[in-house]
Amino acid sequence: MNVVSPAQSSATRSGRKLLPDDSRTLLGRLWREQVKCHRGRIGSVIGLTVLTAGLTALYPLVIQRALDMFSTHDERILYQVPLLVVAITLAKSAAQYGQTLATQGLVLVVIRSLQGTMFRHLMVTDVARIEREAPASIAARFTTDAVSIREAMVRAVNSLGDVVTVVGLIAAMVYMDWELSLIAALLYPVAAIPIQKLGKRVRRASGNVQEQIGETAALLTESFSQARTVRVYRLEDREQMRADRSFDLLHEAFVKITRGRARVDPLLEALGGSAVAAVLGFAGWRAAMGGATLGDFSGFVAALLLASRPLRALGALNAALQEGLAGLARIFSVIDEPPAVKERPDATVLPPGQGHLQFRDVSFRYPDGRMGLRGLSFDAQPGMTIALVGPSGAGKSTALSLIPRLHDVSDGAITLDGADLRDVRLDALRDAIAYVSQDTLLFDVSVRENILMGCPSASDGEVSEAARLAAAEAFILDLPNGFDTRVGPGGGRLSGGQRQRVALARALLRNPRLLLLDEATSALDSENEALVQDALAELRTGRTTIVVAHRLSTVRSADIVVAMDGGQAIECGNHADLVAANGLYARLVRSQGLEG
Repeated sequence: MNVVSPAQSSATRSGRKLLPDDSRTLLGRLWREQVKCHRGRIGSVIGLTVLTAGLTALYPLVIQRALDMFSTHDERILYQVPLLVVAITLAKSAAQYGQTLATQGLVLVVIRSLQGTMFRHLMVTDVARIEREAPASIAARFTTDAVSIREAMVRAVNSLGDVVTVVGLIAAMVYMDWELSLIAALLYPVAAIPIQKLGKRVRRASGNVQEQIGETAALLTESFSQARTVRVYRLEDREQMRADRSFDLLHEAFVKITRGRARVDPLLEALGGSAVAAVLGFAGWRAAMGGATLGDFSGFVAALLLASRPLRALGALNAALQEGLAGLARIFSVIDEPPAVKERPDATVLPPGQGHLQFRDVSFRYPDGRMGLRGLSFDAQPGMTIALVGPSGAGKSTALSLIPRLHDVSDGAITLDGADLRDVRLDALRDAIAYVSQDTLLFDVSVRENILMGCPSASDGEVSEAARLAAAEAFILDLPNGFDTRVGPGGGRLSGGQRQRVALARALLRNPRLLLLDEATSALDSENEALVQDALAELRTGRTTIVVAHRLSTVRSADIVVAMDGGQAIECGNHADLVAANGLYARLVRSQGLEG
């Protein structure tokens, strides 16, 4: 039995996959998972909304009362009506203020929960899923989609007030004149069909806008991050063309959604004008026949005009709601993606040991069907250094990624100190591993904080020692604020070699059972590489190290060299033996001009 997130279990209970047009399912799920739990906020919103709407419905009655008193020359019109107007206005203003705060508070806490749920899922989902989509496109779900959902929710909550307001005004109109009310009521429902059709078009257009925003953001991020390459290779015109094409597509998508929105209000305005004209015509005919009072007629027209705004808002609600549903569908599509790497319910802690790692006939197949590894086997005893070498695409980094379970094996098994990695809790497994990749990016915090990620409880002395062993302490102390210097987005304020040494210090601080190095010294100069290699030689004592390297000078001292090609282990042995065998490894050594 696999561990399934609440969002996934909800989708499973529904018995079917969410469809983009399934508005009822989306809204029902949003209510169950995100809104329903905020009962206090919901109660406040409903209470204040009903109060605001009820106070609005009193205005026509006050107008009717004032005109009737005016017709009869009643002196109470001098103080009674003004006091009523002031009292209703002040009460409505206070209720509106509270209703706005309550509504925004409810909506914002729901959006915050959705963002948190989506981020938590993306933090545990497959690395391959993250890597196949541009970061800017993923980020758009947290920004543009969240904004569209927020606006739709605010409109939806406010629509409750509009409904109550309209109901109250209709009650006032019926109370004052049921005949005129019937005429007005017959005209407004005529707009339901075209408004519904417009809403569906707006939803499709909104989905296109959100997708295009993500694609445009991804293009801009890529172009700016490659600024040096663009200038050196004179790609400015090419990038301008790409950007113009993306901007044109985004412009067209916005034009479509704007046209859809623009049609709603004129339709409702025309309908409202027709209703008012019909009412005035009938009222004029009836007045000529001697029926109804001036107060009744004036109060009714006031109620009809007051109802036009909430009726227009309700008419436009469908379009706004469809935009939010498009964003909601995109967010739920992320949350519902089941991760391929799952922790078993009966997973145990990692057994004690010194890092005995075994690959037993391991194969790995990518989601698209490509084979990454085929029957890879090796035995890394505690304290050994295993070097994985071979041409690009041989499967070295793929093999390395299976150890912390960034992916799971397709066939075979990987064991650590006798335990199958799939039977070990993910947190226990990863706490025993330190990893330094060839593409080192740091977090935009201080150097100290970046190193402390290896062991948050470490002392300042331990941080300094890890930096010294990684040949990083000297340059760190030369920074403006030393260890407290902020490194910038991705560590951009440091050179490539400096970033790699900070990342290596982080790994050293972790004091792991397994040390995984994916071209970890590739950005170092010869002097610093020698210093780091000396530190690694000391660190490797008593723990297992797996090294992926293209520069074969860094793997001469490895206990076992696994030469790979096409996802398979072609040769296995130490440096001297493999050179003497004159096979794949020997050819790689000669290609780099190294002596055997």
